[in-house]
Amino acid sequence: MLHTRLVAALSTAIGLSLAATSAQAAPEAPYLSNSQFQQCLNGLKNSSTFRGVSSSTFENYRPSEPDPSVIQSLNYQPEFQKDVWDYLSSLVDKERVEDGIRAKHEMADTLRRIEARYGVKAEHVLGVWGVESNFGQTLGKKDLFQSLATLSCFDRRQSYFRGEYANALKIVQNGDIAASDMKGSWAGAFGQTQFMPGTFLDLAVDFDGDGRRDLVNSKPDALASTANFLKKRGYRSGEPWGYEVKIPSGFWGSNSRKNKKSMSYWRDKGFTLADGRPLPYDLSSAGLLLPAGLDGPAFLVGKNFDTFYSYNASENYALAIAHLSDLITKEDSSKTDFITAWPTDDPGISRQQAKDIQQALINAGYDIGAVDGIIGDNTRKAIQQYQTSKGVFPADGRAGQKFYRLISGDQGISSQPSYQQNQRNTQHNSDSISRLIQQQDGARKTTSSDGTIRIIRTDTGQ
Repeated sequence: MLHTRLVAALSTAIGLSLAATSAQAAPEAPYLSNSQFQQCLNGLKNSSTFRGVSSSTFENYRPSEPDPSVIQSLNYQPEFQKDVWDYLSSLVDKERVEDGIRAKHEMADTLRRIEARYGVKAEHVLGVWGVESNFGQTLGKKDLFQSLATLSCFDRRQSYFRGEYANALKIVQNGDIAASDMKGSWAGAFGQTQFMPGTFLDLAVDFDGDGRRDLVNSKPDALASTANFLKKRGYRSGEPWGYEVKIPSGFWGSNSRKNKKSMSYWRDKGFTLADGRPLPYDLSSAGLLLPAGLDGPAFLVGKNFDTFYSYNASENYALAIAHLSDLITKEDSSKTDFITAWPTDDPGISRQQAKDIQQALINAGYDIGAVDGIIGDNTRKAIQQYQTSKGVFPADGRAGQKFYRLISGDQGISSQPSYQQNQRNTQHNSDSISRLIQQQDGARKTTSSDGTIRIIRTDTGQ
């Protein structure tokens, strides 16, 4: 998500404010005065920030009321508290790699032309696309004008959001994107690769030649704009982002990605690739990245990794792009882990495993909403309650491999190799989960006239 300056400014404060358990509920959305909101908008309309936005454009897309949920999101972002293995497992899994390989072949001609024009490796562009919007499948649903107007009038960072609000109005005024397509994240990022409005105005390109820069409906425009962004941030053609490496015995160092050294320096120190092969010669310089310390996977990262980082000011985010792009390059989804294991006895789960957990919780009688593979507040609360019911301490609400094994009873649920195979095995999984819940909690299975299978609890549900 291209709001680097915002993330850099907020991450420390948010990190300190979220020191509670992962099952901590989001704060309630605040009350926002609509009269105060409208008064604020009246002032913005004639301010210097909105110079260049016509009065008719401002009024045509003026929100009728603020959206308190965006202030709630501004002050509650649990992803800042995720361990790196949880973060990576949710973004780089078998399903996403397979989707990326498919997109690579479907968009092959466009990607070749993008690479020729901007010098950015096709798989690196695909890595951004996959992490940002799951290859266009998750674009965000918030009305950008309402979100940015609300953030412009309430809470902190109002100056930043006022600029982005004005930029969003200019995009529609210029005719690049229809107002109805201006949907995105709570913070204002939108499109296939989630540009902020200001970044759009600076770097978006019309690659399909229709006279409009449409990052929502035009995949060529979105992917070429992403390549243009990376190029402008210093991307080096022909260089890899870096490598997973093996740290030599006795080496003592720290996470120092910015402290780049020549590759001969790292060779002399005894570094090799993680599989023991010598370090290649195709990277001019690199810094050491230790996302989980010396006991976890280690990486030597170059300038292109830094361009990934500039997209969202997060090393874990940049590593997700890098790792996904490597797997798409290899066209191998059989193993998504790094060679060196993470220093934990409770690794993260894939999206399919998250869906399995959610389905099992629903069948166990917990009201968590839709099965979408996203571990949100309702799912975390249900996990915490389930842990408590099983005597698990601490009941932290975390959806890791330990909880996956607990609720699956080491049988019945298995992460399937692809979306298509998941569809073919829906009945199998339903029967497996039925056996699981019947075994662990006491339930009976019913089948309705339309073939729908339901599990009805027969115990107290405590």
